[in-house]
Amino acid sequence: MIATITIIATAIAILTGLYVYTRLAVRRAEQQYPPKGQFVTVEGIRLHYLKKGDGKQPVVFLHGGILSAHDFDRVLDLAAGEGEYEAYSFDRPGYGYSERPRGERITPIDQARLLHEALRQLGVRKPILVGHSWSGLPVLAYALHYPEDTAGIVLVGAAGYGGKLYPAGDGDPLSKLVATPVVGDLFTATLLRPLGALAMESMVRQTFAPDPVPPGYTEAAQALWLRPAQFKANREDIIAFSPAAYQLSGRYGDIGVPTVIVVGELDPFISKRHSFLFHETIPNSKLTVLPHAAHMIPQAHPEAVLEAIKQVSEET
Repeated sequence: MIATITIIATAIAILTGLYVYTRLAVRRAEQQYPPKGQFVTVEGIRLHYLKKGDGKQPVVFLHGGILSAHDFDRVLDLAAGEGEYEAYSFDRPGYGYSERPRGERITPIDQARLLHEALRQLGVRKPILVGHSWSGLPVLAYALHYPEDTAGIVLVGAAGYGGKLYPAGDGDPLSKLVATPVVGDLFTATLLRPLGALAMESMVRQTFAPDPVPPGYTEAAQALWLRPAQFKANREDIIAFSPAAYQLSGRYGDIGVPTVIVVGELDPFISKRHSFLFHETIPNSKLTVLPHAAHMIPQAHPEAVLEAIKQVSEET
């Protein structure tokens, strides 16, 4: 009996210590990487975005599943420097400094709706939408639901199909754990940060390979992505992806706005297969396969993203 009580007390002490460690780490991370953009409130949710340039053609960027709006920092600078573009990069709901609805799951289609309303409030009309990786799906949803408000789309190493074409379609074990009520919150509040820190450097390096990881990227990813709320948002997005892709993919042939698809020749993920399927399905789409490039094109090859935007602009 005494031994059992001792074990329980030790476990509680360890979990309490990990909880305090996580809270302090989150506080330090947000002090080190504070929000640098502006906010717009949609349906009671504050969305954080970066803005550069004052050209006539708005361009809106949506990041993939790891970090935040800052994934497009180099592209924002290039686009703003052209003088023709007004460039926005959003933290998707739950990432960076954008809020996420509490107590309810949101789908990629919901995220497209929130973005549409945010842009309406900001007075942004007919943007070119650029989606990287996971965000290919909300960009496709936007083009399908709001075609009159879309100048064109750019899909960068993007995903948009479910089932066998999306390996985590039924939810991988980690996503299922994190999404489980109580147990998931306990995991992210205690064990996530120390375990995630051990794997972060290798994971980021593999995601960029063979391109080099930009200076400071791994540190920022470790600081922000391992916050419990952001990690949970990411895992919920993984679970929500396949059902939304099933709902939308049969309609990709209806997309009538100019579409440019960019993918790395060495992309190791599903996005390469999806990119070729997009090109086969979306009428009059253009496909660029970047030699020697992998998945993280916005960071490693920002000039290729700008070139794709220019191609869309020429058709609008």
